[in-house]
Amino acid sequence: MPELSTVDVGEVRLAYRVSGDPESPPLVLLHGVGSDGSSWDPVVPGLAADWRVYVPDLRGFGRSDWPGRYSFELMAADVLGFLDALDLDRAVLVGHSMGGVVCYLLAQDHPDRVSALVLVETPPPLPQRRPEPRRPDGPLGFDWPVRPAIVGQVNRPDPRWWERLAEIGAPALVVAGGPTSPFSQEEIEAMAARLPAGEFVTVAVGHGVHKEAPEEFLAVVRRFLAGVGVR
Repeated sequence: MPELSTVDVGEVRLAYRVSGDPESPPLVLLHGVGSDGSSWDPVVPGLAADWRVYVPDLRGFGRSDWPGRYSFELMAADVLGFLDALDLDRAVLVGHSMGGVVCYLLAQDHPDRVSALVLVETPPPLPQRRPEPRRPDGPLGFDWPVRPAIVGQVNRPDPRWWERLAEIGAPALVVAGGPTSPFSQEEIEAMAARLPAGEFVTVAVGHGVHKEAPEEFLAVVRRFLAGVGVR
């Protein structure tokens, strides 16, 4: 298990782990809501064979700060600060669900920092109907207010997010989870089509693609990154 480190990125301190050869190109993994960076554990060793893999806990999750203020925009600003603090000029950004939204928002505003995108079961920036979350009993591994804040934005996204997908020039792989996904596969495919260099693929195992089918996920990502020549 890689050692946990921390870095200050403005108002928050993010915890993160890093794996792989320091001379390898950087790849950043961003987790979904209700989880933390450990959700990527099934695929980190495989990716670290070719990449320097950075896995932060986003604000409000895991061992990062829980500041009480949450939005996709704040998380994207945090990740930009993370890249700056670690002197990562450009990186492959891989995001699952919530993390995928953070990825495409950062790519819209800072295209020079993104060499490629992998969006895994990412809600498209179209109005969704996710149920209003209710706090479960007992302690949580994340700050509860983050969940209703994020679900609210998923259900009522800024319309400019959809419009600005067409501005993202980086190669982008959009991975959908098939019929058991909580999101419309047709809308996810439409999101991929709106990306100028978008590619769409289905791994029909549900929402947690990288956890349910890690070897297939790794094969898809490796094939994509090799095909677009990102190193």
